[in-house]
Amino acid sequence: MANVSMVTEFLLLGFSEFRELQLAHSALFLLVYLVALMGNLLIIIITSLDQRLQSPMYFFLRHLSVLDLCLISVTVPKSTLNSLTNSRSISFLGCTTQVFLYILSAGSEVFILTTMSYDRYTAICCSLRYDIIMNREVCGKMAAASWLSGGLYSLMHTATIFSSHFCAPRIIHQFFCELPHSLKLMCPGEARAEVSVLVLSFILFWSCFVSILVSYVHIFLAVLKMPAIEGRTKVFSTCLPDLAVVSLFIFTSASAHLKPPSSSPSTLDLLVSVFYTVLPPTLNPLIYSLWNKDMKAALRKIFYTHFISGVN
Repeated sequence: MANVSMVTEFLLLGFSEFRELQLAHSALFLLVYLVALMGNLLIIIITSLDQRLQSPMYFFLRHLSVLDLCLISVTVPKSTLNSLTNSRSISFLGCTTQVFLYILSAGSEVFILTTMSYDRYTAICCSLRYDIIMNREVCGKMAAASWLSGGLYSLMHTATIFSSHFCAPRIIHQFFCELPHSLKLMCPGEARAEVSVLVLSFILFWSCFVSILVSYVHIFLAVLKMPAIEGRTKVFSTCLPDLAVVSLFIFTSASAHLKPPSSSPSTLDLLVSVFYTVLPPTLNPLIYSLWNKDMKAALRKIFYTHFISGVN
């Protein structure tokens, strides 16, 4: 049984063994990363500077964009670099850092999405008391609690995994250091503490999921009672993006993390992981900017101010 201090690196699974496909993968991942980077930075800047976008909904959206940047930056750049250099290795410290930051970002994002669903529920179902319930202090505490919970959740996982011994070959059947595949490398009997953390994670995960479902059920029931079609359209335009993000992120990540990792590499596992590590951070800015009238108005204002006026 090898001690963890003797482990210097792990080997990640690439999308292909062919050099041409590796270069195509790196080019595609780089393009997607740049789109996600620009989109999320744009949302952060707009919601910070535009005075009309200072409500709690945009406050939490700003935090979601920061988490999306962290989530995609943890996995995609390293995978792109490995494809460009035809390398599969990642150092022990790099893998530990990747696991910690990934779980922190993903865990905090689940809590932020839960908070956003509660914010929408309060705005629609408790509109008369909305400003009192969701005041600036409460929003700050909820955002801080989401980040802190994600950090503690990540610290428990990372500490229990990388303080253990590894007996299996140091090959991770993913394009990044993913939790289920990291667990597979641990020696028999070493994963007992991690099992307890996984049970706690399962409870937290489904608690958030049930809370989100309950919030949206109440929202949609309230919307159906609205007499004005315009009011329904406005509500759906703000709630449907939240629901789309939650469905894509939670269901794909749950299918990967709740399924026991296979003993042989699977292309399907790689593709599924893309759906919860790469697509949500890339699609979130497009969804929120294209479906939200206030965001579109702010984008038009910035475009006109900095481009049209500059040309004239």
